[in-house]
Amino acid sequence: MGPTFLPRLVNGPFDDPALFIPLRNEKRALLFDLGDITALASREVLKLSHIFVTHTHVDHFIGFDRVLRLLLGRDKDLYLYGPQGFLDNLAGKLAGYCWNLVENYENRFTLHAVELHPDRALCRSYTCHKRFVAEGVREIPFDGVVLDEASLCIRAIHLDHGIPVLAFRLDERFHINIIKTALVEMDLAPGPWLNRFKKMLYEGVDLDATIEIPGPAPGALPRRLSVGVLKTRIVRISPGQRLAYVADAAGTPDNLEKIASFCRDVDHLFVEAAFSDRHRDVALQKLHLTARQAGELARACRVKQYSLFHYSPRYSDCPELLEEEAARSFLNE
Repeated sequence: MGPTFLPRLVNGPFDDPALFIPLRNEKRALLFDLGDITALASREVLKLSHIFVTHTHVDHFIGFDRVLRLLLGRDKDLYLYGPQGFLDNLAGKLAGYCWNLVENYENRFTLHAVELHPDRALCRSYTCHKRFVAEGVREIPFDGVVLDEASLCIRAIHLDHGIPVLAFRLDERFHINIIKTALVEMDLAPGPWLNRFKKMLYEGVDLDATIEIPGPAPGALPRRLSVGVLKTRIVRISPGQRLAYVADAAGTPDNLEKIASFCRDVDHLFVEAAFSDRHRDVALQKLHLTARQAGELARACRVKQYSLFHYSPRYSDCPELLEEEAARSFLNE
């Protein structure tokens, strides 16, 4: 089986930030940042279940309108997360439109927004049928964990960009590899039952619990096998994927230390590289990372792979300058 997370940057390095992550064998996807997402097909936008916004500068949040338009009238719950001020920013977006006809929609569409503070989270829902009038705010503790599911966990930290911004980390708890030859040996046909089985493993069900498996051919009787037997025979467990996403952060010692600690040992680091080190004074003034800092962070975090994005347009004729600078820092040359 291939990797669970299939991340790709939606746009080129000079365009708006957005990282799209469909989940293999699930009809859903995650999105980190919400800049211009016209490059995403409508069917991909419709798969979104959770969106994680680093901050609401226009190049990180302008894509919200497209998401909203595509989901109107659908039976959907969409979860959005952002830093301090996010609820007001989202309410402002929703207040910019007239909603007098939404009562005619048959399906229920609801936005669930979470504003993350260092020590607490403010939660509020906006229902389409109610013209997106905000419901009451619910406050809960926040310990850094944004989303905690059986198979994955997403965490966030606050960084400084002149305003509070978020960086995110996505960890798969472990990876379940299905051994195809073992399926053949046991005369088991692949199918949706495998997703149910993997869900049971992630949830830690009793190994004596059983799962019904359809027969290998039309008309064949189904079989029931225990989770323990299947785990022993057809599964190989390996370490889960680990990704991190860092955008728009000043290259200050405090930020760099936080990022290095937060992103340590991720497999793939997505990190901004707005300016060259030769323009580090401009980078510091504009509160962005340099390509050299991006490479140094990737090395400090011991990542297997890194991807740069969010280049300043001043390098439109020489993007290789940033790429080579980051590579030299990563290799400690």
